[in-house]
This record gives sequence, C-alpha cells and structure tokens, in this order.
Amino acid sequence: MKCRILHESRGRMRVHAHVSHMSLSEADRFQYYLDSLEYVRKVSVNERTSNAIIYYDEGKRDALVSALSDFDLASTEVVVPDHTGRALRVEYEDKMFFHIAQKLIRQLFFPAPVRHFIILVKSIPYIINGIKTLLEGKLEVSVLDATSIAVSLIRGDYNTAGSVIFLLKVGDIMEEWTHRKSVDDLARAMSLNVDKVWTINADGQEILTNISEVREGDRIVVGMGSMIPLDGIVCQGDASVNQAAMTGESTPVHKSEDALVYAGTVVDEGEIVIRVTKAQGSGRYDRIVAMIEESEKLKSETEAKASHLADRLVPYTFGATLLTWLLTRDVTKATSILMVDYCCALKLSMPIAVLSAMREAGNHKMSIKGGKFLEAVAEAETIVFDKTGTLTYANPTVYDVITFENRDKDEMLRLAACLEEHYPHSIANAVVKAAEDKKLIHEEKHTKAMYIVAHGISSTIDGQKVCIGSQHFIFEDEGCTIPPDEEDKYRSLPDEYSHLYMAIGGVLAAVILIEDPIREEASSVVRKLKEAHFDRVVMMTGDSDRTASKVAAKTGVTQYFSEVLPEDKAAFIRSEHEAGRKVIMVGDGINDSPALSEADAGIAVSSGASIAKEVADITISSDDLSTLITLKKLSLKLMDRINYNYHAIIGFNSFLIVMGMLGIFAPTTTSLLHNTSTIALSLRSMTDLLDEDM
Repeated sequence: MKCRILHESRGRMRVHAHVSHMSLSEADRFQYYLDSLEYVRKVSVNERTSNAIIYYDEGKRDALVSALSDFDLASTEVVVPDHTGRALRVEYEDKMFFHIAQKLIRQLFFPAPVRHFIILVKSIPYIINGIKTLLEGKLEVSVLDATSIAVSLIRGDYNTAGSVIFLLKVGDIMEEWTHRKSVDDLARAMSLNVDKVWTINADGQEILTNISEVREGDRIVVGMGSMIPLDGIVCQGDASVNQAAMTGESTPVHKSEDALVYAGTVVDEGEIVIRVTKAQGSGRYDRIVAMIEESEKLKSETEAKASHLADRLVPYTFGATLLTWLLTRDVTKATSILMVDYCCALKLSMPIAVLSAMREAGNHKMSIKGGKFLEAVAEAETIVFDKTGTLTYANPTVYDVITFENRDKDEMLRLAACLEEHYPHSIANAVVKAAEDKKLIHEEKHTKAMYIVAHGISSTIDGQKVCIGSQHFIFEDEGCTIPPDEEDKYRSLPDEYSHLYMAIGGVLAAVILIEDPIREEASSVVRKLKEAHFDRVVMMTGDSDRTASKVAAKTGVTQYFSEVLPEDKAAFIRSEHEAGRKVIMVGDGINDSPALSEADAGIAVSSGASIAKEVADITISSDDLSTLITLKKLSLKLMDRINYNYHAIIGFNSFLIVMGMLGIFAPTTTSLLHNTSTIALSLRSMTDLLDEDM
C-alpha cells in the first residue's frame, strides 16, 4: 500500500495511507495487520484521516517500511475479530458531534420563538420523568432536573432551560458511550479463545482439529475442566456444566443427552460428546454483553455507595432552595441553588472512573469482570499463589523419564502423553510437548480416561489399569507398589525436579522428571508485593515438601503449604476471611478453582485451564508476573481517584450553593459551572490512571 510518512521520531511513526476513503473495516484490517507485526508495540489507525500512529522497536524502521509497502487493503490476509470497538466509537463521536452542531445551528440561525418552542418540546420528557419519580414516592435526581427545567420555563428563562437540557444530554451521551465501550472492551477480552478441539470422525476415533474446520453437525468431545467451544446438543455422556459466564447461575447445571450447551461454558465434572449446532462466531459476544449489562459485578461497593449518596442528597438541595426563598423571597437566588446538585457528578463520574480503569487494565493484558474486584485488590492484605504455572513458568519441560522393570522410555512417554493430552495443565502440556518433540505418535489405545481433581488420571489399556499422577494418588489412593528389586532406584530420584508417577497394572512403571524453573521475576514480584502492603504472601501447592521448600526459599514468600488438596486452599482462604482479612488467590489449574471462587478476587493466569479462567474474577497475562504489581497500583489509584472525585464534587457544589444563596452567582452561572465541572470531572475520570500523578 502506498503510504507517506508524515512525522517520525525515535520508535514512533505517523503515516498517511493514500486511499480515497478508508472504511471502518479497512481501518480495522490495517490496524490488526500492523498490530500482528512482532516489532510493533502499539498502533492506532484513524479511519477519518487514513492516518496511522505506530510505535515500534528501535532498529526495525526498515522492516516496518517494508511491511507497509507490502500491505494491500483488498488482498492481504488479516485476522480481524468480529467486534473491534471501532464502530461503537464512531457511533458516539457522531452522536456528540450532531448534538453540539444542532445546538449551534439553532442558536445562530433560528428565531427566538422557534428556539423556545424546541426547548419546550425537549423539556417534556424530563418533566414527565420527574413526575413519575415523584408518583413512585421517590425524591431523586430526575425530580431535581425536572424542577430546574420547569422553574426556568415558568420564569421565561428559556436560555437557562435550554442550557440545562443541552448539558444533561451531553452527560447522557458520555455516560452511555463510556459504559458501552467499557462493556465492549470487557466482552471482547472475555470472548472465546480456543484453537483446537477433539472431534469424532466416522470411525469413532478422537481427532485433534482446528476449531475453524469444525462444521455444524460435527461431534466434539469436551472433558472435565475444558471449555465448551461451540454451541451444540449433548448426544452422549453426562456432565456438570458451569454456565455462570452465560446465565449468571452460581451452581453447575447437569447436562445429559439432548440438553443444549453453550460456547464459553465449562465442564466442571464428567465428559460429554456434543453435536455442533452453530459454528465459530455464532453469538457468544452478544451473550457476554447481555450478561455483563445485567451483572451487579460491574459496581464496586464504593460506586454503589456514591450512587445511593447522590439520591440521599437531593432532599437537601431542595431544602436549601426552599430555605433561601423563605428567607429572601428572591426567586433568582432560590433557582440558583436549584440548578446545583451533587447527583449528576456522583452518578456519572464514579461509574466512568471504574469502567475506565477496567478498560485500562485491558491495555495491560488484564481482563477484569467487575469494579468490585479492583476494590478488593486495593484492600487485600493476603495474596495466595499456586506454585506450578504461577510462581514457576507456565511451560515446564520434561527433563527425563526414569523407567522401572526395564520398560522403554519412549513408550512410557508416549503412553503418558496419550493420557495427559485430554486434561491440559502446564505439566500435562509439558508431557505432550516432550512426546511431540520426539515425534512419538500416541494413537488412542486406552479406554475412557478418568480425571480425579488434584490427583491424576486413570484408564485401561490392554486390560491393565494405567494411572498417572501424584505420589499420593499412585501409592495411597490406588495402592500401587514399587518393583521389589528397584526400591534403591526409586529412593535415588533427584530432588530438584517435580515427579509425575505412572503405574501399570498396580506397579510403578515410570517417573517423569519435570523441570519447573522458577520465573525470573518471581522473587522481585514477591518483594514488591510485600512493599505494596501485602502482609502475607503465601504459596500453596500439591507438590512435595522438598520441592515446595526450595521454591519458597528462592521466591521469598512469607509462608508455604505443600501437598495440599483443592479444598485445603479454599479452607485457608476462609480462615483468612474469619480473621477479617481480604484475600487474593492466583492460580492456573483445575485444582485452583475452589480457591479462586472463595477469594475476594480470584486471579487466573491466561495460559491456565479453562475452568480456572472461567471462575476467576481477573485474568492476567502469563508472560510476566509483574502484571500483579500493575494491577495493585491500578486498583489503589482507582480508589484514590474515587475519593478525589467524591471530595471535589461535595466541595465544589457546596461552594456553588453558598454562592447562589448569597446571590453572587445567577442561575445561569451556577448551572453552567455545575454542569461544566461535572463534564470536566467525568473527562478526567476517563484518563489513564497509571500515566498520571495523583
């Protein structure tokens, strides 16, 4: 594509695309193409001007220029999501533009009688809404708005009435846009991200298939802990399905043959075969938007208190107005007070601040399901980590396979991968990848695999029971034994690795040594979390004490618990609650789900199990644990902003009321200053928190 460089500086370039007109879809294609380049850090494309601002890695200028030259709006393949947010932004930009333009045109070109008639017509909905609120026995902000407009009209002050209506409409547009944009950002962040699914072919074999290749009528298998990737009907099996993301139901729903299941829900227990009724991209986004719109999770406690306080202050504004009129008999002074209220600013700036913070979190690779979870992070004193995939890397590797009874290493790894691929977790992924690296093809030889949470997997092959999992699962739950002449080999297993045990026919067959290196940033993050007023940084793991103690020592956590079960993690969080402490839980596996649900804010790592991400309140990138520090800072700054907004609103509007009572400010002045301050505070609430000094 032909482009002209308009301006460039170190690591930043602004270019103009030579196209006659750039549509919304073309702008999206251009933006997602540039964003897909590994050396591009950030990009913004303006469809109105056909300009793009690109931030890129230094030293990659020539590569960027070449990529711009190679791009073709019509033919270059680009993956663009169904919903990008661009159309929504343009819709509200146009709404605001035409609202202001109409005001200016009426003011400049319409005669006074026509302007007055238009204002009178526009005032009717506000007055009717105020009367309805009064008839319901409520005294809320709508009554105050209606009274302000009605008093101005009765006095013949059409300019003031028109200004109030204009500013109220501006506030409505801003609030609606900010809310919808934040919901849109959140819904897109929560949208399904599944690349491959297990399908059943004509021969009854399970085949790992790209989701884009799945068609209506195909059968797919979904096991415990996995997300249902497509809408469909259960044609085989039974399962408990967590549908909270779609319906808000707090408890799993039993699904059996002929039951409907929805994309984005998660199998808590059991396994089902689904006949697909809708292929990829069939409406999950819209269902998520509906769920978010109805969910109380969007409101933090502080936000809800501000909303209630706004309504409680309305009678005081009316009282001050009446008192001023009784004392002075001056309608102008009384009306000046009536033009001021605390409600607009409180009800507008608080939700905008919260939703804007959630949007900003998305820019830092965090998905947050509601404002109250940011508040919980700000107030939390205890943070609990799972070990594997959180404090250690999400991609552990297989170091070696120790076999018993002269079994073949590759054959044991092949069998382990065959079982583990059905229940993805960081350690399971390591086993599967090790088999792939060795080009070990592991066709389905076993019967149905059964997963026991936090323990392991069992199945049957060639008439023998095969188990793979923890030491507790293999030797205590399953009662397996060590070959009698190989106990020395068992006792000499190296301590520096995590151990995955596999038994065949009740006898230990192999131990897979998992290298699970600690994240480079883990100790630094733990130290910074302590500095951020987390009194307790706790690690809980199902791994052995010898492994857990080494990780605890290297990371600097204040306390650790080893060989714990899922219910132990949840019980610890409950005990912290009983002690009056708020708790954050960070995990990535199926076994972390109960603790994630129990915590005040459950945080899942993006590379973790589907069920963990589903029940978690916050999802963070698996690339760097430092995101947790960013999350804490964002949460604290949000609380600072909310407190600042609260005091600014109460202080400034109280000042306007006093000025009105003294007759220093006329009604038009108090109305203008009140509405201007409300818009200014709301605009400030939309700015990024982490880029400002508060």
